[in-house]
Amino acid sequence: MKQAVILAAGLGSRLTPSVGVPKPLVPVGGRALILWALQGAERAGCEEAILVLGYCGDQIQEFVQRHYVGPLRCRFVLNPDFERQNGISVLAASAYVRGAFLLLMADHFVEGTALERFRKRSALQRGALLVVDSRLEQVLDREDATKVRVQEGMVVDIGKDLTDYNAVDTGIFEATPDLIHALEQVVASHGDASLTDGVRLLARHRLMWAEELGPYFWQDVDTPEAYAEVQRWIQRKAATL
Repeated sequence: MKQAVILAAGLGSRLTPSVGVPKPLVPVGGRALILWALQGAERAGCEEAILVLGYCGDQIQEFVQRHYVGPLRCRFVLNPDFERQNGISVLAASAYVRGAFLLLMADHFVEGTALERFRKRSALQRGALLVVDSRLEQVLDREDATKVRVQEGMVVDIGKDLTDYNAVDTGIFEATPDLIHALEQVVASHGDASLTDGVRLLARHRLMWAEELGPYFWQDVDTPEAYAEVQRWIQRKAATL
């Protein structure tokens, strides 16, 4: 798997007003979230990152071009409809995707070691895989989390309003063009699409796998409380990062 798609287009309305910069540029541990996401793509063995931008896109692109010094080739794609749901951002990258790709959220902090699994195995041929976390007692904002019901290694349902669930969505995916086609179908039917909508459609066709995150740390940096939690974790782990 050589490509990563990183979604960095959204408004980040729950956090941005408190930090004063677009959410992908929020510094955690002295490094912007978008740089942590790029480092994660490196750890997964990717060679190219497709960054989907929208809100403050020029500012984010300029920042990455100035500050990212890693081995990834960075391609910047504009989603002019960034105020719509995040499936539209995935579709904005579709013209540049070749085969299986890693899909990450720029506003999720993920312990880099968790992504090395993608370097060590063959890429998917069909459908998509979602990395989930079943440690529900550790989820900081479970009410806002995207819940997942997993059975025998397959996603069978997903959504923020699920009441019967056994894991949450970490925002880490391995996907094939099947996910893009699913999102296109949802848009054709409803005029908009979230990533969750695409996952749900693949799940109906038994093309949506789930894999446990394991002992690793991750956090959707969506609120001041989540931001503080990531900062605390980085301070504890600074010597090993």
